[in-house]
Amino acid sequence: MSDYTLSLDPTKRSSDTIDFQSALRAKIVGQEEAVQALVDLYQVFRAGLNSPGRPVGNLLFLGPTGSGKTRIVEAGAEILFGDARAVIKVDCAEFQHSHEIAKLIGSPPGYLGHRETHPLITQETLAACHTDKLKLSFLLFDEIEKASDALWQLLLGMLDKATLTLGDNRKVDLSKTVIFLTSNLGGGEISELMEGGMGFVQPKDKPVAGLDEKVERTAVEAARRKFSPEFMNRLDKVVVFHPLRKEQLQEVLDIELGQVQQRVLDTAKGQFLFRVTPSGRDFLLQEGTDQRYGARHLKRAIERHVVYPLANLLATDQVNLGDLVCIDWDKTNNRLTFVREGEGALVEPAARKAGAAAAGAEATDGKSASAPEETVAEEKKSRAAQPGGGPSAAPQSRKKQDRSNS
Repeated sequence: MSDYTLSLDPTKRSSDTIDFQSALRAKIVGQEEAVQALVDLYQVFRAGLNSPGRPVGNLLFLGPTGSGKTRIVEAGAEILFGDARAVIKVDCAEFQHSHEIAKLIGSPPGYLGHRETHPLITQETLAACHTDKLKLSFLLFDEIEKASDALWQLLLGMLDKATLTLGDNRKVDLSKTVIFLTSNLGGGEISELMEGGMGFVQPKDKPVAGLDEKVERTAVEAARRKFSPEFMNRLDKVVVFHPLRKEQLQEVLDIELGQVQQRVLDTAKGQFLFRVTPSGRDFLLQEGTDQRYGARHLKRAIERHVVYPLANLLATDQVNLGDLVCIDWDKTNNRLTFVREGEGALVEPAARKAGAAAAGAEATDGKSASAPEETVAEEKKSRAAQPGGGPSAAPQSRKKQDRSNS
């Protein structure tokens, strides 16, 4: 037997897990614990070491509204499955009464209309999210505290044995499913911790040290008061989402503006670029910062002050293909201004390339040639997303030489 030993690194991750982690961090801001929890489950599943007869993971996300609890599940589905809607989402506000469980698992035989009541969670629905490389599903119970006790009792078997029995006695296997539960329990107390509560205590007067621990303790204690011990004992991890601070909201602003830019580029006729100056960003942050509502309030501010005006400009043909629009803050009039910095400037490189191609074709066979209109149109669409310089005239094709003079 050889005496050779090799030191191993148990913290090293596979390349696909590293890619998943990087992509998730690019979409989720300020919730590192939640990102690590989801990445760890993904690594265990890819290695094939997930516990047999149990779900891949049972995660409870706690925290105030607008902190990203539902968003991280949708972002994970978008990265792994290519679609943020590839999540089986159960809105627990629709199951506040015990008889409404029939909408989830279907009515048992003998009840009037049981054949017309189709269950929401079936084996076929779970398999619809599977891909050739990844046989995994995401099941999300949103705002679980609003559901009736009957749904909590139903979840006990799902969280423990990864099995769900439908109304017609069919079995649903959840062994390849990650079950997410979200809740706003403790959100009011967390907001008071961040804002200072009533009286003359301001947030800046509160010590920063130990604040995160107080937030986590407040949320977990609220969950333990609400849910039974057997329910909490079936969870793999309880993750507390912290309220977003100003520097984190700046990153959220960049992400949201990038998504608005993508929506503009996906339109049929309005492929143009826009940029927001630092003063304009400061205004959006000021309008969209509220500790009580989190990132959702910032998203509403972007919709109101950026998307609506851009829609008006697009509908009235004030911007065209390839234009560059600058969004700035006007201190004099206290409003955002929209200025077109370049008219068709981003399309000129495509025209210049088409002209060069036509000249090259003529030099080859001595005949006049021009680029097809379809090619030029495609070039304009592809170049609309790339910044370019100022307007410049496209080079004209050279005239055909007189063969009698040659």
